[in-house]
Amino acid sequence: MGFSRLVVVQPRTAGFREDPEALAFATSAADVLAGARRCDSLAEALEGVQRAYAMSGYARGFGPEPVEVREAAREAAQAACRDGAEIAFVFGTERTGLTNEDVQRCHAVCAIPADPLRASLNLAQAAQIAAYESRRELLQQAGAPLAPLPRCDVSQTAPREEEPAAGVEQTEAMFGHLERALIAVGYLDPAQPKNLMARMRRLLLRARPTRSEVDILRGIAAAMERPKAERVGSKRNR
Repeated sequence: MGFSRLVVVQPRTAGFREDPEALAFATSAADVLAGARRCDSLAEALEGVQRAYAMSGYARGFGPEPVEVREAAREAAQAACRDGAEIAFVFGTERTGLTNEDVQRCHAVCAIPADPLRASLNLAQAAQIAAYESRRELLQQAGAPLAPLPRCDVSQTAPREEEPAAGVEQTEAMFGHLERALIAVGYLDPAQPKNLMARMRRLLLRARPTRSEVDILRGIAAAMERPKAERVGSKRNR
């Protein structure tokens, strides 16, 4: 998500940076884990921070009402871009979360609006969501777009909207082929078809298949028509 400063308070093990489980969860962010700062208290961890947000999933009997994480991220991004403020999102332990004393040290409480019936998120999920929302707001403040969504290699596969749609002749040939294949495997009884092909037509025409998609379906039908012993994946061919 583009953030590199991680501060860990009272880690379970002194060698947490080299812990195999931590490294496995770090995935492509092992450098962030390796550069993490260790502190003995939250007060030490928050030194130099102008605004700290406590991540908590429930309202407490003191302090401000929780705000949604997106609102907190927007406010944090504005302070960081406008004033150069140091911002921290504070997370509790996986098992017990933040203590009341921890929350009192923060300026605001923010929560992720999860499904009330399944409101509990694990620490990694909560941190990832907070990081994503913060990155999103920082990029918007800077007028920079989010990274484009990955696309398949156009040299290998053309976008679907650029493929020619299958014509009537092609689709009719496809339906005839599918009908023969369904009869061959015993799924369609020609004496009692029960509107199966009419339903198949409705289903497939709703998808507006392209020529290449029709070819795929006809390839499946051709495989169904082969003797069972000759099909790929049959016991004889294994």
